[in-house]
Amino acid sequence: MALIVQKYGGTSVGSTERICTVARRIARHHRDGHQLVVVVSAMSGETNRLLALAKEISPNPDPRELDVVAATGEQVTIGLLAIALQELGLKAKSYTGGQVRVLTDNAFTKARILKIDEEPIRKDLSEGTIVIVAGFQGVDAAGNITTLGRGGSDTSGVALAAALSADECQIYTDVDGVYTAERITFEEMLEMASLGSKILQIRSVEFAGKYKVRLRVLSSFDDPESQATGTLITFEEDDTMEQAIISGIAFNRDEAKISLMGVEDRPGVAYAILGPVAAANIDVDMIVQNIGASGHTDFSFTVNRSEYQKALDVLARDKGRGFSARDIIGDNRICKVSLVGIGMRSHVGIAAKMFKTLADEQINIQMISTSEIKTSVVIDEKYLELAVRVLHRAFELDVPPRQERMQSERQQGTSL
Repeated sequence: MALIVQKYGGTSVGSTERICTVARRIARHHRDGHQLVVVVSAMSGETNRLLALAKEISPNPDPRELDVVAATGEQVTIGLLAIALQELGLKAKSYTGGQVRVLTDNAFTKARILKIDEEPIRKDLSEGTIVIVAGFQGVDAAGNITTLGRGGSDTSGVALAAALSADECQIYTDVDGVYTAERITFEEMLEMASLGSKILQIRSVEFAGKYKVRLRVLSSFDDPESQATGTLITFEEDDTMEQAIISGIAFNRDEAKISLMGVEDRPGVAYAILGPVAAANIDVDMIVQNIGASGHTDFSFTVNRSEYQKALDVLARDKGRGFSARDIIGDNRICKVSLVGIGMRSHVGIAAKMFKTLADEQINIQMISTSEIKTSVVIDEKYLELAVRVLHRAFELDVPPRQERMQSERQQGTSL
């Protein structure tokens, strides 16, 4: 018998039918003798709907009240799942983050977990009860409802697994694991999350690393009675991993590129450009500065697409003050595609193979970024599906037919 924490995302519980399917899966694990704590998100699209309601009333809602509104989505899901399990003849009990006492700081809309009171959960488990906990939320020391930010249910699941010293934390999502390999390293998963993978929230991966939580990613769309093993995220490399040069491909549509043409080539110009951008709380990703000619250079960088116009406005305001440029141009129809693999450390020619594969399809590379275990390129967004498909073939990432197609925006960020 094992103590398992399972987390189900919004698409996994997106309808009452899906919730009943999740209940049958949980029931199978319970029949196998496992103790189960289940963390769920709000039903797909519900959090966006709730936040939109608040913004219909105020363009800048008070963060405390926004958390009160947003946290109700998960409360609906935990109640429905408890009812579904009870209909199957199982003992189940639902808890909000406040009832479990997930203690957080008071940074509303992006709170961080400080402590979890796991004793009530242990008592329920000892009595054979399946415990269902609302993800994405907690309370601060004053009892105010707080939320953990987008994707916070992943962090809730990992944090509960750490507090309970669970044997495993299973993240159920809408794809078949993270990679084609049965196991990957924590380092690879962290890299994927930082590159825009939507499989796991990066904070949850960092949390798992800090507390050495055993993580497994599985598909919630498989048959509830299946024995699929998903992808295990490990903390040590082993001999089998040396066989896989590339573990997977990450991609991100939410990219935009800004280029400053004819910038004065002098010390400090990068700071003069990016300093005001950082001051406006805009995150910059990839940066390319060309070698100067005749005292001038071109300077390009990428930002999240949602901050594209804001960044352009900042640069237009500061042009002529901290820096000069002949022109400022932008493109918000780009995407980033990345190869990730621990095996890249010991294999040469990976980047060259990637570039040739894209060149053979007449896909132009606009920017390049590398690290020890990843190579990223920026390309025109219209080539995203083609690029991912041909790179899969080139690096022999065999994918089940159902997974070969891109899974709309909900899968955005990861390809197997």
